[in-house]
Amino acid sequence: MAFTFFFRDLQTLQTIIDYMLPSFRSRRYINIWCAGSAMGQEPYTTALLLRENMGQMIFRNVKIYASDLDPSDTFGKIITEGSYPENELQRMPKDIFEKYFSPDENKPGNYKISDEIKKRVEFQKHDLLTFEPFRNNFSLIICKNVLLHFTEEERSKVIRMYHNSLGEGGYFLTEHTQKLPKDVEHLFEQIVPNARVYRKISVEE
Repeated sequence: MAFTFFFRDLQTLQTIIDYMLPSFRSRRYINIWCAGSAMGQEPYTTALLLRENMGQMIFRNVKIYASDLDPSDTFGKIITEGSYPENELQRMPKDIFEKYFSPDENKPGNYKISDEIKKRVEFQKHDLLTFEPFRNNFSLIICKNVLLHFTEEERSKVIRMYHNSLGEGGYFLTEHTQKLPKDVEHLFEQIVPNARVYRKISVEE
């Protein structure tokens, strides 16, 4: 789905701050993959949450890779520009909006995200059904409202790819309605009962 809002499904994303941030602080590089990123609302929301909850110096170690098929070559341009209509920003806390957004002089009614946040997000054109990652050693992979469009076999293959792409002790986050297929349950441990947030288990297969 290409259209979404900033700060959508905040309860699930908040688990990044509540449960993962302590382990992130000890890492030199914090690489995050936001798969199925559409126009960038979710990766930018993640970046804003991290910036608000970690120091400026640590935040510089964060890189969020936003990926999507992007057949029309529009998502990458929007994410790179970081300019969004006001109606997509309405659910954002006012203090965060005022701190990180300013009117876009070239697009009336749009607001641009600050360079500090924009520099931490990079778009990558990618097809999940190749079952090949574009890089490895991620600290966190976010994939929401994507797997439901795949067959059970495809979901399992994609989740195995995610497992292989995560660094040791890395996390996988998906929407609340998306259960892990039985044949990949052993690859992760669910770390909270009220959200689909998983930690990688290192296994030999």
